[in-house]
Amino acid sequence: MTVNVEQEYKQVQADLKKVGDELKQFAEQSQEAIKQSRELSQETKERVDQLLTTQGELNARLEAAEQALANNAPGTAGQVLTMGAHVAQSDEYANRAAQLAQGGKGSFTVGVQQALTTTEAGGEIAAPERQPGIIAPGQQRLFIRDLLNWGRVQSNSIEYVRETGFTNSADVVSENPSSGKPESDLNFELTSANVATIAHWIHASRQVLSDAGMLQSYIDGRLRYGLKLKEETQLLKGSGVDLNINGLYTQASTYANPGVDVESDTKIDRLRIAMLQVQLAEYAADGLVLNPIDWTSIELQKDSQGRYIWANPNAVNGPTLWGLPVVATKSLDQDEFLAGAFQMGAQGWDREDASVTVSTEDRDNFIKNMVTILCEERVALTAYRPEAFVKGDLTISSSGA
Repeated sequence: MTVNVEQEYKQVQADLKKVGDELKQFAEQSQEAIKQSRELSQETKERVDQLLTTQGELNARLEAAEQALANNAPGTAGQVLTMGAHVAQSDEYANRAAQLAQGGKGSFTVGVQQALTTTEAGGEIAAPERQPGIIAPGQQRLFIRDLLNWGRVQSNSIEYVRETGFTNSADVVSENPSSGKPESDLNFELTSANVATIAHWIHASRQVLSDAGMLQSYIDGRLRYGLKLKEETQLLKGSGVDLNINGLYTQASTYANPGVDVESDTKIDRLRIAMLQVQLAEYAADGLVLNPIDWTSIELQKDSQGRYIWANPNAVNGPTLWGLPVVATKSLDQDEFLAGAFQMGAQGWDREDASVTVSTEDRDNFIKNMVTILCEERVALTAYRPEAFVKGDLTISSSGA
């Protein structure tokens, strides 16, 4: 009958401790004998050799027991027993079986921690493998937030003075001009941006979250990610109506070629002219935003010999065009683009960082053992100079306009 592995493990540990204590005692006696210039007796040497041999055997048994425990096997390593096999091989059954077989009365209990409840006759039992963690769907990469400067605000709205026009009349004058020195003109307006709350929630079982910490952290992560997806869209295309952020694409100036003569206008040409348009508004463009399909089509452009113009498949390069970082996001539709001075022309504001709250006090959650998991943040966007952003489409007409 198979020996109970847990009992075997404990017994081997106890035996090892006993052997170790005896060896320690002999070692102390040996040191004392050496100090007194005496030799060890033959009997002592034989006893030490015997203890060392026993210690080696016990270590081997301990390793086998540890392996069996690691495999959750009551008897043989790697074997998963049925419930009946657990009972038949238990010490409780061995101690009581003969008595019960002879008509004795009573009962016994066998603890079964892991067992197969069904088997197929004549076939091997294969335990399924489980991959660790949760396989998540693909996530969109978010970079619009990274293009902007971010600050913190303590109110639910932001008021700021924005320049609306600048007439530069600076000129060279004499030391004592008869008509006076030229006057320039600056125009301003007071405007405001409201702090928007972005939020969503889900229901979950309280027991599931209590029993699986990994699942709770996964749900938290997915909720935060969903929040960032909506933030991405709001920062770009928020309508500015009601509670929505007034997005950069919404406020941007429309693309218009200021007079550059371009032969065979292409998408790349159009983006470069948009950068010029930003420059003519007294700002320097520091980023481009495109739909992933449009950016891929640009990267795949080749010359007459089939060589890539912008991309290098053998190098690990970040997405850049005309020296500017390119943000590829599905928050823009195909054929749309945005060029701008993100660092100087606008700023993002955090009122409350993204947070996750779990509550049992939502509706009838308490009596249903449910929890509500809420994720929310509060952000705002101020566009100091809408002319610093240029939007347009990449569709090239037959005339090249």
